[in-house]
Amino acid sequence: MPARLNELPRLLAADELKPVWLIAGAEHLQVMEAADALRARCRELGYSEREIHDVDAKFDWNELAMSGAAMSLFATRRMIELRMPTGKPGKAGSAAISEWCSNPPPDTLLLITAQEWSKSHEGAWTRSVDQVGVAMAVWPLKRDEFPSWINARMKSRGLKATRDAVELLAERVEGNLLAAAQEIDKLSLLVGQATLDADMLEASVADDARFDVFRLTDAAIAGDASRALRMVGGLKAEGAEPIPLVGWLLSQLRVLVRLAGAGGNLNQAFKNERIWDAKQAGFKRALRAGDAAHWERCIVQAGLIDRISKGRAGGDAWREIERLIAAIASPRAGADLFGKQS
Repeated sequence: MPARLNELPRLLAADELKPVWLIAGAEHLQVMEAADALRARCRELGYSEREIHDVDAKFDWNELAMSGAAMSLFATRRMIELRMPTGKPGKAGSAAISEWCSNPPPDTLLLITAQEWSKSHEGAWTRSVDQVGVAMAVWPLKRDEFPSWINARMKSRGLKATRDAVELLAERVEGNLLAAAQEIDKLSLLVGQATLDADMLEASVADDARFDVFRLTDAAIAGDASRALRMVGGLKAEGAEPIPLVGWLLSQLRVLVRLAGAGGNLNQAFKNERIWDAKQAGFKRALRAGDAAHWERCIVQAGLIDRISKGRAGGDAWREIERLIAAIASPRAGADLFGKQS
């Protein structure tokens, strides 16, 4: 049976971990933190080697088999990660993962993570994972579950808050767990042992003049190119790392692709994506301005930026981010922007 996120502490408390793990879902913060918890437990149990494979359309699935057959350099336990953003390994990948699950290498743990997930992703390979290991789908929180998540998160950070403050923060971040987590971490430092009430939260929000990735993306999707580009400049000036920004941009671009494919049932698509009423106008503008093919090209550009940021491709990551933001805000100029070179 597929595992639930709330079962993770029990699963990680075992003396021996299952040999194969799948952690997948569009709720990136929860997927990331679940994977981090697994990595931490692996380190405790002596998995001192770590190997990472980024799976894209050109990935050679023979690499997985070769990794399984390779001996550890230091006779230690190994953790092998498959980062598969789309959650779709294809025919060759499905066969490779199923083959791995049929005979997992000793002293090796395979972690597969995916940033997109739905019932349609399930198949023979996920059943293979479930039979030998842990298949964990992280489903987005429903709107009425969000305040409870915020309250629990606050308590875990030692922050006491009134119900009104919790509700106000839920309204402010509009279902964005990454934004909520960011605000909670900041508030835990500012408030200390005091009880956070709505007035204190409101004052904190009013004083928060940071350029952040959530506002930047909202501005770009809404077509406000000048404001979004000023925010890019602010993030760069503050010494921000481009990788988290690119990760969030990728998630929103994938949302745009899914919305573009929703046809006439856009209201249901907004509900499925948990896009709150206040943000729907921006997404509708973006969908009118650019088609699915444009948003796919933006995803390709984001992938290039990710490689540049990780030293796997040449170029100026911040310059390419500026081009991507301009293309999101002004789709008609997108092709020309991506065609230029630094």
